[in-house]
Amino acid sequence: MALTSPLQDDSINQAPLEIVSKLLSENTNLTTQEHENIIVAIAPLLENNHPPPDLCEFFCKHCRERPRSMVVIEVFTPVVQRILKHNMDFGKCPRLRLFTQEYILALNELNAGMEVVKKFIQSMHGPTGHCPHPRVLPNLVAVCLAAIYSCYEEFINSRDNSPSLKEIRNGCQQPCDRKPTLPLRLLHPSPDLVSQEATLSEARLKSVVVASSEIHVEVEHTSTAKPALTASAGNDSEPNLIDCLMVSPACSTMSIELGPQADRTLGCYVEILKLLSDYDDWRPSLASLLQPIPFPKEALAHEKFTKELKYVIQRFAEDPRQEVHSCLLSVRAGKDGWFQLYSPGGVACDDDGELFASMVHILMGSCYKTKKFLLSLAENKLGPCMLLALRGNQTMVEILCLMLEYNIIDNNDTQLQIISTLESTGVGKRMYEQLCDRQRELKELQRKGGPTRLTLPSKSTDADLARLLSSGSFGNLENLSLAFTNVTSACAEHLIKLPSLKQLNLWSTQFGDAGLRLLSEHLTMLQVLNLCETPVTDAGLLALSSMKSLCSLNMNSTKLSADTYEDLKAKLPNLKEVDVRYTEAW
Repeated sequence: MALTSPLQDDSINQAPLEIVSKLLSENTNLTTQEHENIIVAIAPLLENNHPPPDLCEFFCKHCRERPRSMVVIEVFTPVVQRILKHNMDFGKCPRLRLFTQEYILALNELNAGMEVVKKFIQSMHGPTGHCPHPRVLPNLVAVCLAAIYSCYEEFINSRDNSPSLKEIRNGCQQPCDRKPTLPLRLLHPSPDLVSQEATLSEARLKSVVVASSEIHVEVEHTSTAKPALTASAGNDSEPNLIDCLMVSPACSTMSIELGPQADRTLGCYVEILKLLSDYDDWRPSLASLLQPIPFPKEALAHEKFTKELKYVIQRFAEDPRQEVHSCLLSVRAGKDGWFQLYSPGGVACDDDGELFASMVHILMGSCYKTKKFLLSLAENKLGPCMLLALRGNQTMVEILCLMLEYNIIDNNDTQLQIISTLESTGVGKRMYEQLCDRQRELKELQRKGGPTRLTLPSKSTDADLARLLSSGSFGNLENLSLAFTNVTSACAEHLIKLPSLKQLNLWSTQFGDAGLRLLSEHLTMLQVLNLCETPVTDAGLLALSSMKSLCSLNMNSTKLSADTYEDLKAKLPNLKEVDVRYTEAW
């Protein structure tokens, strides 16, 4: 009746499924063959309907007990495909997610294993270069994250009986009073060993071991601690995740071992993440979904997991699109991202800095050639940068030259060490000589003298501006008009060298977001800026919020949004004259 009824009502098809679901819960002694007969009988009803929760449990059980059954391929495949294409929220239907998870594991148990899973992923994406179903990727990622979490769930649930993040950071120097629950055992350091630590600063504490049927975790602690970590030990706030997992002589190291079943599950779903990262159209959304590092700390401490996931991070680092590789950085200030995790000293770094150099290269090639990014590298990764530069890595040589050029390094001894590092290789020596030539030209350019106002002829180019500024001293230049010229964001590198510049007219030029970001970090004393009819967008205009001296800003006929305009008004207290005609904010 449900299949032949002309009425278009979801409840007509859903009613028989609910009845079958209830009958199954009341009849638990059915044979395997009876299970398969029931699944085949209700298969037509599942073509246009999600299975109810109890039926999902029944399907999950069948996937676990008979993964090689033909029912899995013939009946469950279209059901799972429909779930992935149309489900909007696994949070409301967690058993749908669990069923999808068990179905994929059942595919992985077939003789061809991951090849079958790979073909399934290909079928979900489709044959073209763009997947026509926008819900497939987020649903697949949700299934992967839940499955990976389940691999470490038993240990995560035992956190009450394991060292807290705070204890890990403090070296577990205080005895733990919590009582372990079976089958987990927590072996505490002996009092004698603790007393030895008072006199032997280099001696290690006895390992803290947490073991279960699925997971074996060993945590080794040292009594020495970095000054920064010691200073924050008294802070009540939870320590930073990456700080807790940093691999260094002063921090904890974790060795996690999964049981056979959890290991197979982990391998399957990490492989799926790798497959997803191979699709160009899926990579931007995948990078955005993984940017917050949505994995438990136990996974990040697991060498096998981070080693396998490295492929995905490498794919992000190789992608020239800013929306992809920018997700290597943290999702917000104060938090670490994949960039820190896979940098030398990070728990996931298992090479000599090759991936780190690759990430820095792609970020520097985008819109990240800024003081803030260089300052972060100087404070946290100067050692690895110098080591890689010493080995001839061109990206790191460029980084060190920029640190010197932008006066990032204050310490004179460190500056001399950087110069020695640059002069130790051919490429470094050549780039340092070029830097010295630019610095001599800069001193001549910034020498007091020259005009206070300057207007370039229309149709002038970036090269024309560079040639003009190299012809004499412009230390007194306060007003520069480039209106109706052909200059682009590339000329920003020359504009930031003008120390007295207060008024800049870029009306009807091709000056864009990348140039605005650079100006905002260097020309903080700029008072008047005309961006009328330029291709700037919110991404660049938001950077102007750091230019507190701006009192006149023309954004007429740009891609300014109303939200960005409100944000700029709130952050620029001296702004008195604003032109936003022919924009969304008008």
